[in-house]
Formats: sequence, structure tokens, C-alpha cells
Amino acid sequence: MSYQDVQPPDLLPILSPGKHHNPRAGACFMELASLLAGERWSDHPACTHPLLAALARHINDHTTDAGRQRLADLIPSVIGLTGDDLHIDARIALRSATMALPVVAAERQRVLAVSVLTCERVLAELDGRAPGSLEEQSRLALAEVPHAAAWADRFTSTVRPSPKGFRRQAAPTIVQDAVEGIAHACTPDPDGMLRDLLVKAIDVCAAWIGRDPDYGAVVGHSLGERASAHGESVPVRLDTGPDR
Repeated sequence: MSYQDVQPPDLLPILSPGKHHNPRAGACFMELASLLAGERWSDHPACTHPLLAALARHINDHTTDAGRQRLADLIPSVIGLTGDDLHIDARIALRSATMALPVVAAERQRVLAVSVLTCERVLAELDGRAPGSLEEQSRLALAEVPHAAAWADRFTSTVRPSPKGFRRQAAPTIVQDAVEGIAHACTPDPDGMLRDLLVKAIDVCAAWIGRDPDYGAVVGHSLGERASAHGESVPVRLDTGPDR
């Protein structure tokens, strides 16, 4: 059974945007993950890679109330996905930027084109590739916005991001820009795109960590027991919580 097959139990707080003090006040995607992992209630749990968790928080907050509930079945999949390899940060950021770039508004295209090239430079250095070489997903995304791509190429020609700076600043900014761009894009189903982005980011992270694909099923089986143990069986309103 893969994580796509895992179904959380019914007796859990309804997903809602923002940060919540406890489960009875509501819960975001990562707060529920902390509960299920047996950690202290938090939207920054240690059980999930920091960048994947940041992406999940942004997607949770920028998805509509109706669409947000479709994210719930993915929560078990992020538990236990963590690691220190910079490839994970670069791959999640690159996937986010390449998915967003073809659909975002014109004023966002330059920023995301720069994001794609920045991720590619980090990966080229990690993998020993020639500087300036691009993977197919990046070439295809940049080809959709040739003017922004040309500008970004000139802008980044002398940029050499440090590993620390990329992990702490660039990568989190890239995923935030990508999610906001998709959420405001003129596409038929932005909620569906955001969910698909989270699925792909989970797959990227799992592939680099080498986690057993059945792990999500094991975690999903314990969801109800964990929620019952904490007494969190009351659905909550869909109010917007405090800012993160």
C-alpha cells in the first residue's frame, strides 16, 4: 500500500489556515502531523524536513476551504521525511519553481525564472555537472516564458549561492513564491495544482531519503488511536488562525 492509499480517520480537527494554539482551536496540515507523530503540538515539527514542512504550510494556507480537506490524506506521508542532504532542499525548490513558472502572472515570471536557474546552479555544483546545464523539466518550464528566462539568465550569470544561504533563505523564498503564484494564477484548478505540487515534493523527499513506501500506511493506521489519546475528536470551524 502506498501513501496515496492511506485514509485518515474521521475524528480529527478540520484543516484550517494559520497557526493554532491547540487542536480544539483548529489545525493546519503540519500541526496535525505533529500530533500524529507524537510530538509537541507545533506547525514546525521535527518529524518532517523543514522545507517540505514550509511547503505544506504554504499550501495549507493558500488552498480554499473546500480544497484544503483534500490534503488530509497526505499528512501521514510527511511524517519521518527528514534529512540533511542539500539535494532535498534543491529538488523541492526546483520542483516548486518549475511547476509554478508556466502558469504564474507575468509580474512573477522573472522571480521564478531566477529561482529555477538558482536551483539548477546548486544542483550542478552538488552533482558535478557543468555550470549552466539544465535538466529537462527546467528547460521546458523556461521555454514557456522566453523573455523572463533570458532576463533571469543575465541576472544570475554571476550568482553563486552558498549552500547555507540557499538552505536558509533562497529555498524557503522559492517555495513561498511558487505557492503564492499558483494560488493566484488564472488556472482552472489552483487547488489541484497545489495538491499535486505537495505530492511531488513528498515523492522527491522520499526518494532521496530512501524511505519504505509503506511507511505512510503504518502511520495512517495509528491516526485514530493518536487522536483519541489526545481527546481531539471534535471538528473545528474554518476560521482563519493567527499569522505564522
